[in-house]
Parts: sequence; structure tokens; C-alpha cells
Amino acid sequence: QNTQSRSVDLNHLIALLADSDSKDLEKEQLKNLKKVVKHFENGLPLKDLAQITEILNLCAEKMHEQEAFTEPLCELVKLFGLPFQKRKSSDEVNYSVEVSQSIAQLGYLMRVPSSQVKIQVCKSIVSFYNVELPGKLLSGYQPTSPNYKIQMAEAAGLAEVLVLSLALVENQLTEKLWVLKALQHLSTSAISCGQMVKAQAASRLCLCLKDADPSGQLVFRASDILFNLLEKVSKEEVVNQLKSLECVHALKEVFVDLTCGFRRCDHQLRNDLLVIATLLTENPAVPMIESGFAKILVVLATCTEVKLPSPLVKGFKLTYSDEDFEMKKLLFNVIGILSKDPSAAQLLSENHVMPALLYYVKQNQKPGFPDWSAAQYEELQLHAIAVLASVAPVLVDKYLSCQANTLLLVFLEWCVSQDPFFGQGNSFHGTGGRGNKLAQMHYSLRALRSVVSLYDDAVSINLCDQGAISQLLDILNYAADKSKEKEGAVLLEIQVDILFILSVLCENDIHRKELFSCGGIGILISVFKMDPRRLYSGLGCSCLLFSALDCLWSCVIGCYFAEDCFIEKQGIFLLLDLLAVKEKNLCSIILGILVEISDNPKTVLHMSLWRGKRAQTAANLLIQLWRQEELELGVKRDQYGRIVDTKRPIATSFQKQQKVIPVPASCPSFAIMEISESIRAKIYSLFCKLGFENLPGLSPTDFVTLAIIQHYIDFKIGEVWSEISAEIKEEFRPVTSDERTLKHISEVSEYTVSMVVALQNEALERQHHQEIQEEKKAYKEIVAIQTEKERVNKSWENFLTRTSNYEALKKAKRLQETLIEASRSKAHIQNEPYHSTDIPKLHTTV
Repeated sequence: QNTQSRSVDLNHLIALLADSDSKDLEKEQLKNLKKVVKHFENGLPLKDLAQITEILNLCAEKMHEQEAFTEPLCELVKLFGLPFQKRKSSDEVNYSVEVSQSIAQLGYLMRVPSSQVKIQVCKSIVSFYNVELPGKLLSGYQPTSPNYKIQMAEAAGLAEVLVLSLALVENQLTEKLWVLKALQHLSTSAISCGQMVKAQAASRLCLCLKDADPSGQLVFRASDILFNLLEKVSKEEVVNQLKSLECVHALKEVFVDLTCGFRRCDHQLRNDLLVIATLLTENPAVPMIESGFAKILVVLATCTEVKLPSPLVKGFKLTYSDEDFEMKKLLFNVIGILSKDPSAAQLLSENHVMPALLYYVKQNQKPGFPDWSAAQYEELQLHAIAVLASVAPVLVDKYLSCQANTLLLVFLEWCVSQDPFFGQGNSFHGTGGRGNKLAQMHYSLRALRSVVSLYDDAVSINLCDQGAISQLLDILNYAADKSKEKEGAVLLEIQVDILFILSVLCENDIHRKELFSCGGIGILISVFKMDPRRLYSGLGCSCLLFSALDCLWSCVIGCYFAEDCFIEKQGIFLLLDLLAVKEKNLCSIILGILVEISDNPKTVLHMSLWRGKRAQTAANLLIQLWRQEELELGVKRDQYGRIVDTKRPIATSFQKQQKVIPVPASCPSFAIMEISESIRAKIYSLFCKLGFENLPGLSPTDFVTLAIIQHYIDFKIGEVWSEISAEIKEEFRPVTSDERTLKHISEVSEYTVSMVVALQNEALERQHHQEIQEEKKAYKEIVAIQTEKERVNKSWENFLTRTSNYEALKKAKRLQETLIEASRSKAHIQNEPYHSTDIPKLHTTV
């Protein structure tokens, strides 16, 4: 509905308000203000906004002396809550600067010493987000878009102004609540949140929490704003603002009050503050322990399992509601975070965290009302065991004194038993555990792995004394069988964890290696038979393979009985099959294993017997790997694989780029470090076992590379001496005898290189000579074939001639008879029988 508007002279009103000389104009000024408010009761036009803002500021100035201007000022501020009016669509862009400045001035009105004005300002800002169109519209105008005011508020930095205004309403609860309500709406924008953080909003809001408020709105609104800040701005910035001891104390006091509350809203707010406390705990600089907040959280997390009275949780009662369930999980999470802080170890130990977590390492005892439901208990159980994996390495003594190893092994025995169990598998930790016990097995093994990874002898002895090796092998078999039915990431991770635990337990202990070999080698063999294409499936098969190789190194190598068992089951063949895949990450590990196990004489025999695809031999495979490694390292070779750089024949491109840097004798040089970083030293070691003579399946090019491999150690010695010489000459001038010695060593190295180059040339010449002989032989075969073709063609031509020319046929017949007669014996034998060579009525000479 459109209404005609009467004109209003805003400039006259501005001049009237600006006239400070006459005090008799108050009535006239108020009358004109009411007229303006009435005129714009359906919304402020964008073109008049700058003048209206000037009127606002003039009214605010007059309020200090004349309180009568309070109501008109509030009425004008109220108009800002209505949608602005525009004539054209382009007005929103054209007047954007004026609008943003007007909204900024609206925020500055919070400085006016009037509660009524402050509350009205906040109400108008809240109206930005609750747009209500007026019943009537100005003629020729239409309202601006719903988000226009919000965008202009962001451009004006209104959020920052409101945060700063909190200091002006420090002791005014009603006004403070309205400011928080406005900030709550503004905090839905990431831009506004950034402005609020710039004004130290997080610390100001946190300090507000401890103010008295019977309604509870203050904590609710402040915590909601803090949450928005954490979500939409840099979490580190917000946490840095909250890390003061005063802020942490404020959070702690409010949290304790809410913990003793009985209303559902209290519990929800309590959990919200607990999430914020969790984020603070993640930052070591926040004084959570010093303030005593961490202790309260730990005691709350363990009080229901340990059942020891503590004054810190006096008045707290667990109701088993959804809110308390969420709180329990959040508290477990806090314990996991605290376990990463070394200074929190004593706190966790003194407050019985270990027994509380181990409380859940047992079979579910059919929980129900009024206790946790089966699904809730399972989720808490899995969460507790997951946290145990973080806490156990920190509290090893407590772990052992609570018999945690025994509890975990008994629990694992139940996991593989046939006892009925119907897991829900509906939580983060329950992944893969729907209708089975795999999730429980998964996290129990993870907890064992975390403790075993400390390499603590007390833990290892305690586990082995309880038969952990045989039990873990049984579980490994169980997981492998399940994986054949349906492969999944959880089952693969279970196998990886078990293999790691076994690796740590059996390392450097022959007796344990013998125990492992009874049932473990077969499992390793089955893993090594894995299809190489599964390494790229994304499920974790590559981790399983690496874990199996690590287990082979730790649990088999070094024990002759275990090594023989592995070799007899064709283990060397499987390792070479994997090596033939030429996966870079695998090659170094497998070559290292082969070097270690090559002390067993059966290994070399099996390597000699191995044949890969296209009858490839182990020697050929190793030479290919050598060439591939040198190509990646940038070692210079010609097209035939011969040495190019006679001064530094095996130096990598990285080594050549390095300048001469004198280092202490205890520091390895580049030449020495290169040995451990590449696989060439391992290939050389294997050839030392295989030998360099009478190797089958090698081409002449392979022999060229083999000549380099054979003298690898000589080249490496020369490289090291070259570094030594360069370092000496960098800082000193060697004496004559030393200089002569260094020169002699250099000449020996150069002679070795020239000898290898000669061997390479000889090998290539032999290859060239062999190629020529093979070419001649091939040429002779071609000539013979061509001659035969010509003879056949000539025979065919003669045949055609005889069939088409009767005279030629007769001539051929005569020739045939002559040849027959010539072939007869000249000696006459008495009564010799005569055999005719003619077949009657035959007219062919074929």
C-alpha cells in the first residue's frame, strides 16, 4: 500500500538543532523531531540517511544537558531497525559508503549515558536479522534486500564497536544482556567475528561469565558467541585471548556451578563450556593445571568408576542422561589431551586415571536402566580404551601395578571367543564393529602397541611371561582368516598392530624368535604372497606388507632355526618376487633383509635358483635396480652404461653440487652418508655373496654395469680420500710426505677406474664381435634361403615349359632316359634281370 509523503526539511532541523545559543528553541526542536519520526515511520530512505545520522549525533550531544531528547533519539534509532528504502536497485551500491558510516555511528551511540538509548540501539541491530516489512511503503520506494544491512554492518565494523562498548555496561546487567544478544546475531558472520577478535572479544566475554545473572542468559549468550568465534576465526587467536589465568578461573567457576545444577539447560551449558575447556587444554600455554581446572575435569572423569569421595565434585550426581553421556565422552577426551603434556603425568597418576580407564577393559555386564544403555556403554568402553593408548605410555608404573597387560590379554581372548555379542558399531570408535568384537580388539591392540613401543623391558617380560606371543599369533590368524572373508581397513590395522608388537617383543631374543617361528612364519609367507596390485588399493595393504617385512627382520633373522624354516617355505623366492616389482619404498627394506639373511648359506643357493618373469635371474634383477638407482641419483653414464666421470665415477649429482665443508671426524661426510641413503651398498653386499663370476642370465650390458658394482668399494674408498684431501687443502698445506701419499692414493684410484673402463670396453668389444658373427650367420641363412627360392622358381618354370611345349617335353623325356641309362651299372652280370623305368601309358616327366 502506497501513501503520499509530505516533504520534510531535514536541513532546517539540522540547523535548528545546531543552534546552541538559544535555549528557548527546545519545544520547536522536539516538535520537528517528532515530525521527522512520523514522516519516516515506514523506513528511512537511503538518500536521507546521512542527514538522519547527523540529526542523531546532534540529539546525542543535547542529551547531556536536556533529557527531553532521550525519547526522540530512541524513536529515531528505532527507525534503523526497519528496512531502508530505495528508489532504484543501484541505490544500494551508490549509497553504500553513507549507509556503512551511518551504521557505524549507530554503534557509537552506545557511548550515550542512557540505558534506554543503549537498549534501543541493540534492539535495532537485532532487527537487522529479524526483518519485518512495514505495513505501508513510501510512494516510489521499495525496501532494500534482506541482507543489505548485515553487509553494511560488516563494512562498518559494528561488531568491534559493540565489543568495546561492553566496558560501558560493566555493571548494568540488562544493557549487557542486550549487547550480548546483538553480538550473538553479529557472530553468525565470519567477517564480524574477525572484527570481534580484533577487539579482544574472547577475553572480554570470558570475564563476563562470572558476573551475577539469575536468568542464566549471560552464560548462554557469551558461550554461544565464543563458540562462533572458535568456528569462524582462527582457533589459535581465540585460545590465545583466553589463556590468561583470570579467564581460566572464570571458566572454572562457571563450569563448577553448572555441574551442580539440575536443569537440562544447565547441563547443556556445562557441556558447551567443557568443549571450550577442551580446546584450551590443547594449548600447553594455557594454565589449566595451575588454575586447578584440569584437576576438576580429571576427578569428574573418574569419580563414577573409582568411587572415591572428593570435595571437588561435591554436589555432582550422574543422571545417565544424554547430556551426562556427552559430558563423559568430553571428559575422556580431556584426559587424552592431558596425557600429551608431561607436566600432567603426576595429576593423572594421583587421580586414579589408570584404574578408571581399565574399568572398561572387560566384557559388557548387560547394563541397563538406570545405568548406561548397551550402545552407550560400548561407546564409552571403546573411548576409554582409545584414551588408555595415550595415557598408558605416560603412566607405565601405574599400568604395570594395575595388571593392565593381564586385563588386556584376557579381554582380547574374549574378543576372539565364540561368546555372543552384538556390537552397535555406531560411533567414531566403533567403526567396523557392527555385530562383532573387532572394534574392541582394534583398540585393545592399539593400547598394547602404545606401551610396547616404549621398548620397556618390564612391559615386554610381563607380556611374554603370560604367553602373549602365542596368543597374539592366534589373534593374527583369526584376523587373517576374517580378512579373507571380507577385507577391511580395521582388520588390516589389527594385523599391522600385532606384527609391530611381535617385532618389539622378539627383537634381540632368540628364544622368543623360536616361539614366533612355530606359527608366525606361515602368516608372513601368506602376506608376502599378496598381489602387488593390492598395495595401491588404499585400504592399508602397503602398511601390512611393511609391518610383515619389519616382523621378518626382528622375529626371524638372527635365529638359524627360524631362518631355515622361512627359507624352506620359499621365503627367499617370495622376497625376490616382491623385489621384482621395483617399488622404491620396498626395495631398500627387502635388500636389507636379504643382506642380513645372506649369512645363511641356503639363502645364496635359493637366490641362484630363483627365476622371475621371462626367466630373469637374481643377478640381472639386482643389476637393473642398480641402474635404476644411479639414474635417479644423477650418476653420469654413457649410452652403454660405461663410466663417464673418471675422477668421481660413482658420485651423485647432489654430491657434485656440494662445496668442500670441513667437518669434525665424528660427523659423516657426504660420501659416507650416501651409503646409507641409497641401495647400491646393499646390492654390492649381495653380489659379494653371489659372486661376480659365472652368473647366468646376464647380457653384455649387464657385464658393463657389473664391472662397476664389483669395484664399488674401491671407488667409494677413493671418493672418501678425495674428500679428505680436499678438506686438508682447504685449511692446511700438507707436508711433502703427506702430499706424496695423497697423490699416490689418487693415482691408485684413477688406475682402478681406467682398469674398469678397459674391462667395460672389452665386454662391449666382445659383444660387438659376437653381434658381427651373428650377423654373418644370419646373412648366410638369408643367402641360402634366397638360393633355394631361386631353385624352386626355376624348377617351376621348367615344369610349365614341359606342359605347354611338346618339343620341350620330348627333350626332357630324352634327357630323363639318358640320365637313367647313365645311372645304370656298366658291369654286366650274367642272367641279370631287366627293370623297365617306363610306366605304360604315362605322359609326364615329373
